Amino acid sequence: MSVNPPRPGGARIVPCPGCGTPTPYGPDNPWRPFCSERCRNGDLGAWSSESYRVAVKPTEADDDIPESQVSRQESPRH
Repeated sequence: MSVNPPRPGGARIVPCPGCGTPTPYGPDNPWRPFCSERCRNGDLGAWSSESYRVAVKPTEADDDIPESQVSRQESPRH
């Protein structure tokens, strides 16, 4: 992601992580780094529904886990 330098009287312009719209990243934007409340809420919804995942490399210890327990380990519930 490229970031533009600050404008003379304001904030940097960055792409909105939700839709890509050029957006000011500064105190005047209440939804920063997003362009709007809609994009911010869409991102929050993706986190809360566990749509975002971090990939991990399988280890040798994972080979010892029974197949019936694999899905529970990928998505632990707290």
